[in-house]
Amino acid sequence: MLKLLGAALIISAATAAGWFQAKQYANRPVQIRKLILALRRLQTEIQYGYTPLPEALLRVGEQSGDPIRPIFASAASQMNAPFNYTAKDSLQRALDQEWKGTAMKTAEKDIMSQLSHTLGTSDRQDQFGHLATAVRQLENEEIVAREEQGSYEKMFKSLGLLFGAFIVIILY
Repeated sequence: MLKLLGAALIISAATAAGWFQAKQYANRPVQIRKLILALRRLQTEIQYGYTPLPEALLRVGEQSGDPIRPIFASAASQMNAPFNYTAKDSLQRALDQEWKGTAMKTAEKDIMSQLSHTLGTSDRQDQFGHLATAVRQLENEEIVAREEQGSYEKMFKSLGLLFGAFIVIILY
């Protein structure tokens, strides 16, 4: 009886781990799409709204939802008192602090880091161009993420169950 319970727990734990990993692959393209929409909103705020950057970041963050909101909200708060960091430093710090809460990978973080180097350092037209470049790069990453989702999501769901069964067979 105890062996059966142990086997069920092992299989359940391995299956849950596989489903968690599969969910990461499913969440990544959705989160990239949210980030793209957030950057497009930021483009609009900067280009047409003439909104100061900290306020624009805060507005975009509020509209974006989790897990994108904390990145923009943190960057906006760090640009204001008492921190008064530059746009580059505040966005970089926000990425370092909040990125772990997303399912996105290093490629997307690198795109945002590159954007942080140019954000707030030039006129509206130049910033609009840099945001458009970041959006195009993220759209390419979204395509890759969707392909990976198709390839790996089912595989990890199955592997979790199979790995749990394998461990049970080896132990018993």
